[in-house]
Amino acid sequence: MKLDNYTFIPSEHNDKKVILISFEFNDDYKKKLKNKYPSVKWSQTKKAWYLPDFPVIRKQLGISPNIDITKKLKELSLKNQEAYMLMYDQLQLKGYSANTKRVYLAEFHHLLKLLKAHSIDQLDKVRLKDYFLYCIEKEGMSERKLNGKINSIKFYFEQVLHRPRMFFDIPRPKKPLVLPKMLSKEQVKKIFEATKNLKHLVALKLCYGAGLRVSEVVNIKINDLDSSRMVIHIVGAKGKKDRYVPLPEKLLPLLRDYFKKYRPKDYLFEGKYGGAYSKSSVQQVFKRAMRIAGIRKKIGIHGLRHSYATHLLESGADMRFIQELLGHNSIKTTQIYTKVTPQSLSNIKSPLDSL
Repeated sequence: MKLDNYTFIPSEHNDKKVILISFEFNDDYKKKLKNKYPSVKWSQTKKAWYLPDFPVIRKQLGISPNIDITKKLKELSLKNQEAYMLMYDQLQLKGYSANTKRVYLAEFHHLLKLLKAHSIDQLDKVRLKDYFLYCIEKEGMSERKLNGKINSIKFYFEQVLHRPRMFFDIPRPKKPLVLPKMLSKEQVKKIFEATKNLKHLVALKLCYGAGLRVSEVVNIKINDLDSSRMVIHIVGAKGKKDRYVPLPEKLLPLLRDYFKKYRPKDYLFEGKYGGAYSKSSVQQVFKRAMRIAGIRKKIGIHGLRHSYATHLLESGADMRFIQELLGHNSIKTTQIYTKVTPQSLSNIKSPLDSL
């Protein structure tokens, strides 16, 4: 389907955000559109075909992500509207991930809104410290959120205004040491047994069997699977890093059945409207499987990745090897799994046992 023959316009229809599709009247163009997007609908009032305005569809059609800048700008003074737009443009040019852009802009907007008519460019180190204290004391902001806010504001002064790195000595709140939540092998097995849908089962088994983030699972393309070498190529993962992970042998027959049934064209897991399957869909699959399996532990789908690392460590795998498989920058990140490994804990005897 050649997109040059179609025009896509974000709009609203029946109080819902949609993407209107117009093209020169041609039965072949119409047929190709309906083949590519079977759920496309015709609007008599708009006199155009349309699809729901979802991020996955925007990505498929080559439309920029829907960030309502106009609404955000209206909440700011004229002095700070320019700063917000400069921040937005620089994040785009730097090629930051959609999630990082969303967080940075939201945290930056919070400060600009509080400043009202006062220009952010006039803030000094003392005023910024006062703002961070306000976030902690008055708004009860968590350590993680405050760190994101500091990173956002540093980006503006250093990457947008190109000022010297004069804010490095801003005291960072100490992050609490939170141990990763994990599942036992028996619990993982129960989750798989509770998942009857083949597509859902393959997705969950990849999360655990290859230790992947859910974002990595949904972004796997067919060409990333190499059954001859038994590896999966993880492309552009966290930090825009590629890596290879082993393809579990037990997953190969399941993958063959999956290909026969679903016949994916580009991504291994494709959504209703084409493109990559959504992360939230896989997360919901995990929650439902947990409920059916009767596991009441408060844990998200990322717990499968934690469980993979912990179970590898228990089986005697080298820490550096696990670091490479998980794609961690620092060995310190990987070492946290030693704190939750029952094998290492079992070697320590309580003084009570010797009484």
